[in-house]
Amino acid sequence: MAKVVIDANVMISAAFGGRPLEAVVQALQNHEVYLSLTIERELREVILGLSKKLTEEQIFFIHEKIQRLLSLAKRVSVTTHVVLCRDAKDDHYLSVCREAGADFLVTGDKDLLSISQESLKKNKISCLIVSPQEFLEKTV
Repeated sequence: MAKVVIDANVMISAAFGGRPLEAVVQALQNHEVYLSLTIERELREVILGLSKKLTEEQIFFIHEKIQRLLSLAKRVSVTTHVVLCRDAKDDHYLSVCREAGADFLVTGDKDLLSISQESLKKNKISCLIVSPQEFLEKTV
């Protein structure tokens, strides 16, 4: 059973189906998913931002799916902050991965996907940073 951290954008995309949904379902059913209060807050902010672009019904659907995900995930408190990513906002995901001892960070974010394994190891992070598709290929 792998330890998995999932980027908020992948979680939101999962509500619309496709590979992100398959990856999130695979992670929740067969692995341990970790998140932090900061990631929860980011999810809520993204949903709020989408409320201007989607119907009330679509927002309710996304909110319901995210609530289910949140209820199944394990919470992590970050005590050591990693500074590694080109986009400083993404460093929090790396910090959660380090804290949880994650095996995978599932993301579509190019800034995160471009980080080398060597850089991760120097920061005591042992996870693979993968797209939803790669996660499915490596865990099925």
